[in-house]
Formats: sequence, C-alpha cells, structure tokens
Amino acid sequence: MIFASTRLEEVLLIDVEPKEDERGFFARTWCRRELAARGLDTEIAQESVSYNRFRGTVRGLHFQRPPHEETKIVRCTRGAIFDVIVDLRPHSSSYLRWQAFELTAENRRAVYIPKGLAHGFQTLAEDCEIVYQISSFYAPESAGGYCYDDATFGITWPLPVTMISERDLGWPKFKVDALAPPAS
Repeated sequence: MIFASTRLEEVLLIDVEPKEDERGFFARTWCRRELAARGLDTEIAQESVSYNRFRGTVRGLHFQRPPHEETKIVRCTRGAIFDVIVDLRPHSSSYLRWQAFELTAENRRAVYIPKGLAHGFQTLAEDCEIVYQISSFYAPESAGGYCYDDATFGITWPLPVTMISERDLGWPKFKVDALAPPAS
C-alpha cells in the first residue's frame, strides 16, 4: 500500500501496489500493520456498500458526533466518484477546509478519513458502487450532516445534482457549536 498526504491534516490517499504477472495482478487494499505503523486507526466495526444508479447523485455531507465518531476508508469499486472531505475539527490546521479526490474502479484509490471530518460524494458515472470500512458501529442518535452546498465550505461540485435525498437536503447550515453531542 502506498500512502500519500493530502491538504487536510491526517487524511491520506491510499494507492494499491500491484504485483503483476501474466494473469493480472494482486494487491493489498488493507493491512493492520501498515496502518498501525503510521499511527492510524485499525479498528473495523463494519463495512458498508453504497450503490448509486445515476450520474450526478450526491450523498452527504455526513459525520457521527462523539462518542460514536468514525474513521473511514472509502473506495469506489464500480464507476467513479468525486469524493469530498470537510475538516470539522476545531483544533486542526485544516479546520473548515475541504478537499476532493477522484476515486474510480480503474485507479483503485482509497481515502483514509479520520474521526471528526464530514464526508460526501458525487457520482461521475452511472451505476457506481462505493465501499466503506468504518471504525465504529452506526449510531443513529449521533448521526449528523451539513448540506452539500453549505456556503461555509464552498465546495465546487463537478456536475449538476441529479439525485439527492430529502434527508441530505434538510441538513442544517454549519454553526461552530453544532458539533456538540446532542442533549440527552
């Protein structure tokens, strides 16, 4: 596995390192030792897949509040996506900045997203499939999000939005105190 730094603190782009022969190739896509050697979260509580029929579909921007924050490794296994990460960690040097990555079935790239960041994507092709390895179990009471077009972040999406859920359209605008855990 080949790890590359990004403009966002602790976010890494992960490329496979294929070992090729006449049959094709073999490559590691996840390795606890390699992640741990870099001080990264190696916990996987669940793996999920997202299938999206239409080009231009947007999902996100999603995150989980403490104590159920998630580290994610995201990879596109069919089609192509514009994968967006927004840093919501006030202590981070990249606080409120975003970065996007083109993840495709062909480039086989993944992105490592530490706890405290929001994640979303837009499909660049029909019939896209995205696989997530997630460090924490989903906790609906801790689920949060911001609207994909929140002016605070200024994300430039590559395509017009063709599909988006009512839930994703209903996320609030960003406020500094909005990241606090919900009152019980």
